[in-house]
Amino acid sequence: MITVIENPPVNEWPELAKRPHIDLTSMLDTVREVFDAVKISGDAALRQYTLKYDKVEIDNIAVPDDEIKDSEAKLSAELKRDIQTAAGSIASVSKAQQRPTSEVETFNGVRCWHEYKPIDKVGLYVPAGSAPLFSSVLMLAVPASVAGCPERILCSPPGKDGHINPAILYAADLAGATKIFRVGGIQAIAAMTLGTESIPQVYKICGPGNRYVTAAKQFATFFGAAIDMPAGPSELLLVADNNADPSLVAIDFLSQLEHGPDSQSLLVTTSKSLIPELLEWINKLLPLLSRRNIIERELSNCRIIYMNEIERAIDFANCYAPEHLSLHTDQCLEHAKLIRNAASVFVGAQSTVSAGDYISGTNHVLPTGGYAKAFSGVNLHTYMHGLYFQHINYDGVMEIAEPIHNMARFEGLDGHSMASTARL
Repeated sequence: MITVIENPPVNEWPELAKRPHIDLTSMLDTVREVFDAVKISGDAALRQYTLKYDKVEIDNIAVPDDEIKDSEAKLSAELKRDIQTAAGSIASVSKAQQRPTSEVETFNGVRCWHEYKPIDKVGLYVPAGSAPLFSSVLMLAVPASVAGCPERILCSPPGKDGHINPAILYAADLAGATKIFRVGGIQAIAAMTLGTESIPQVYKICGPGNRYVTAAKQFATFFGAAIDMPAGPSELLLVADNNADPSLVAIDFLSQLEHGPDSQSLLVTTSKSLIPELLEWINKLLPLLSRRNIIERELSNCRIIYMNEIERAIDFANCYAPEHLSLHTDQCLEHAKLIRNAASVFVGAQSTVSAGDYISGTNHVLPTGGYAKAFSGVNLHTYMHGLYFQHINYDGVMEIAEPIHNMARFEGLDGHSMASTARL
C-alpha cells in the first residue's frame, strides 16, 4: 500500500517529489459560474449555492452578535481555557515578528525609509467540512488583529442546522474577527472578492480550503484580490536516522493523513531496519484512530524512501519543500540549519507537528505542493504591506539632479529629466 524506494538517483527526485495530481483547471468552469452569479445577484447567489453545495437554507448571512456571545456558554471551561492559551502563544509569536522602520541617508540630503502598514480589509476563510477547525480561526485572526487590520471579515460554512459551530464563533470573537458570515466554498471567496449586500469586498483573502476553494482563491486574483499563498492538501515529510523511535515516526506519519483527500506523508530514512518497524506500528495504530477509513485511502499517496546518507535525505527534503518537515535525528539542531525549503520545521522527535497545528505559537496555515520554495506560511506580515518613503532637501537635489538627468535622457524620458533639473 505504501511505496518503498531505495536510494533513488538524483534525477528521479523531481518525480518522487510530485504530489497527488489535482487539476485545478477542470474546476474553473464551476468557479467562473459562481463568481458570475455572485457578481450579478449578490446575497441571493450566496443563498442559492449554500443550498446547492451545503444543503442548507440560510436567511441571515451575517452571524448576529447574540449568537456569537451565546457560543461561549456551549463550550466547556477546559476547551475555552485551551483556546485562550493557544491564542496567547500565537499572539506572542506574531508580536515577535514586528519590524522597526528602517531608515538610511543614501546621499547628503536624501533620506529614505520603509514602513509596514496593516492592510485595511482582509478576508479570513475557515473551512468546516468534516471538522470544526477553530484552530484555523486563531491562526488567521490573531495575526490579523496583532497587525492592526481595521476590518477582519471571517467566512465559514454553516453546519446542517444552518449555524456555524460554537467553537469557531467563540475563537473568532476571542481572536478579533470584526464580522462573521455563515457562507463557505467558492461562493464565500467570490463574496469577499467582489462584495455583496452583506459581505464587504476585501483586499486580501487568507485561509486554507479544499481544491475548489484553492481554485477560487487563485481565480480571485484576476479581480484584484491578493491571496496569502497557494494552499492545498496537507503534507508531511519526516527525516529519520537509525535511532528514531518507530512508534513516534508512525503516529506522526499517520496524523497528517487525517485531513483527508490527497493528503500525503513521506518518510526519508537512513535506517533500513526502521522501515519494517514503521509498517508494523502503522498496522498497530490504525485501528485506534477514528479516521482510519480516511487515512487508509491516503496511504497510496505515501512513500518511504531509504537514503544511505543523511545529507542526501536532507537534500531530498529541500527538493520536496514540504508543508511540514519533521526531523527525527540525533543531530536535529545541526540538520535544521541545512533546511532551505520547508514551510514549518519540527526539530527533534519530541516536536510533534500537532504542537504547531494547535498551540506552540507558529502558524499552521502553510504553503503546500512545493510552494514552500518561494512562499511563507501566514504570519504578521501576511496582513501588512510595505511602503517606501523619501525626503529630499535642496542639498539632496544638488547631489542627484545630474545623474537623474543623464539616466533619464538615455532612456528617452525628457520629462523625468526636467522634473529633477527644474528644482535646481
